[in-house]
Amino acid sequence: MITLSLLNPLNQASMQQWSFESSSVIRIGRSSDNDVVLYSAVVSRHHVEICQAETGWEVRSLGTNGTYVDNKRISQAPVTDGTIVRLARSGPTIKISVPPQPSRSVSQIQALLAKYQRTAD
Repeated sequence: MITLSLLNPLNQASMQQWSFESSSVIRIGRSSDNDVVLYSAVVSRHHVEICQAETGWEVRSLGTNGTYVDNKRISQAPVTDGTIVRLARSGPTIKISVPPQPSRSVSQIQALLAKYQRTAD
């Protein structure tokens, strides 16, 4: 299960939540065909997707106004429990809650880090 919480911009309290039991891709944007619809001028029609990959969950930016994780603009990034994603520079903020992943070997972790370093360049 994965849970998304829309955070209040003033106090970071959860204003709304969505939970997904068996989805492998969750789409967020302004368009009504998304799994999570956010009505904000800075949110693209199809802004971001959260996908289950073999190494766990990852977030992928689709919008033109950018997607931010840890205040850094990303094209894709791994998701851990408590990851905060902001849609656009001044847009809505979403907290992602996921169950803990099983332990990984050092070589699996190194391969995952190498993958994300290549996409960041």
